[in-house]
Amino acid sequence: MTDPRIQRRLAAILAADVVGYSRLMGEDEAGTLAALRSRWKEVLTPAVALHRGRVVKVMGDGVLVEFGSAVDAVECAVAVQAGFGAANDGQPADRHIILRIGINLGDVMVEGSDLFGDGVNIAARLEALAEPGGICVSAKVHAEVRGKVDATFEDMGEQALKNISTQVRAYRIRSVSDSKALRPALTLPNKPSIAVLPFQNMSGDTDQEYFVDGITEDIITELSRFRSLFVIARNSSFQYRGQAVDVRRVARELGVRYVVEGSVRKMGHRIRITAQLIDAGPGTHLWSERFDRGIEDLFAVQDEVTQTIVATLSGRLEEAEIKSAARHHASSLPAYDCLLRGVELLRGYGENNNRRARELFEQAVVLDPDFAVAHAYLGLSLFVENDFGNAPQTIKDRALDIALTAIRLDPRDSRCHQFLGDAYRYRGEFDPAVSHMERSVQLNPNDASGLASFGALLGVAGRAGEGIDLIKSAMRLNPYHPEWYWTDLAIALYAGRRYEECLAANKKIPGKHYWQMARTAACLVRLGRLEEARCAAAEVQLLKPDFHLHEEKPAYKFEADLKHLLDAMRSAGLPE
Repeated sequence: MTDPRIQRRLAAILAADVVGYSRLMGEDEAGTLAALRSRWKEVLTPAVALHRGRVVKVMGDGVLVEFGSAVDAVECAVAVQAGFGAANDGQPADRHIILRIGINLGDVMVEGSDLFGDGVNIAARLEALAEPGGICVSAKVHAEVRGKVDATFEDMGEQALKNISTQVRAYRIRSVSDSKALRPALTLPNKPSIAVLPFQNMSGDTDQEYFVDGITEDIITELSRFRSLFVIARNSSFQYRGQAVDVRRVARELGVRYVVEGSVRKMGHRIRITAQLIDAGPGTHLWSERFDRGIEDLFAVQDEVTQTIVATLSGRLEEAEIKSAARHHASSLPAYDCLLRGVELLRGYGENNNRRARELFEQAVVLDPDFAVAHAYLGLSLFVENDFGNAPQTIKDRALDIALTAIRLDPRDSRCHQFLGDAYRYRGEFDPAVSHMERSVQLNPNDASGLASFGALLGVAGRAGEGIDLIKSAMRLNPYHPEWYWTDLAIALYAGRRYEECLAANKKIPGKHYWQMARTAACLVRLGRLEEARCAAAEVQLLKPDFHLHEEKPAYKFEADLKHLLDAMRSAGLPE
């Protein structure tokens, strides 16, 4: 008969153990203990918290974790293995800390904060069956998570487990198809964190996608003005465009608590916007609303949606803070339409995209000469179309005049200051560039690309350490950031004399570009790896046979920083 004093519950149990723990301890006891404590704190604990688990106990080289959901247990295991793998990067192979993980779903006995019984024992035995760095689950877990996690399972058949009376069917996770699941778990920021997913286009007209995307981006921009919020950038949110998403999974992947979803239906001269705010932890809806307006009220609707979301999240924001989110909108809707189309093209890589974007921005400022942001984008597009700092002086002068016009029209818009800072930077005028970039970040501290652009500027303006920190902050705000973040980080790291980190950042840049390889060659020279440096220099000349240092000099504020780069490239064998 069951003892009525024994408390039982159904739980998903994760058991993890360090591979080769005795060897690691024998070689370096103090170092192993310190590294393992760091992994438990920096990788395991945040992953368990994000997946709503509870650490039952840590036993030196092993850990036992309880979950209320098998899906949470498996997704947490994937995140932990990814985190441990990332932490091993750059470490000698014989000092890698590698886990095996086993997961079971079953009845457990509860005594205080501890758990006992076959439900726990089977998880521990499955852990022993897992490969180093792998995850092994029971058939019960497999049945619960199949189709709910983006993973491929391999049937291991019936297994005889030590001290378990019946055989247990086991499965190993052979691969994870969703690359986002391989990212280490992100810790929640210490202030309300939110992601706005791309609003759905319900108009039945694919040509209106740019219009719907523009509305989503404007809501993100308005939320980003509040220092009291942590707002995920557009690039990361738009990874989920066109997908049927699990809001809780999205929140875990982006490291946020709150998610906004919505839709836009444009019908002639009427527009309907629906929006809902979700607390992704319990998956509850905090607020939802539908806005039916004439198209002439579009901007008022956007402001109303933004202000309501902010008020729901914080509850105690002062009225003045909410009013400060008010925008200076274009008075002409056709001009706004041109701006949205131009921004969409400017982000593309088509042969004529930059030219067509510039033409749309020109049209926007003709339609509405007081539309500040349209002027700002027009100035930026001239640099993009004409190879940035290599643009002719006449283009640089025109772009600067346009950017200054944007500032005069709206001195409180962060994008106007950001693009004016870019204009000064590409002209080699670093002091005014820094001044306007600083103002841009003050006006909109959650604009990831603004932070990254400021960091890139500081990286070549003699303040590399500050630039590196800003770019890394931008990467956190925008986990799925564009590749140019890595390029600018690598430039700043080299200027900061952090050569190993620069090499690592260079490797993150997709493909191969001749300047990427030239920077690699310079790093290798500074690290004393001359043969590797010469090989990298040879690759530069394969990628661009006419490469010459006197034609490719990048812009630095201080001659010493430029000399520091070019001297290393010469030593690698790159021609003058």
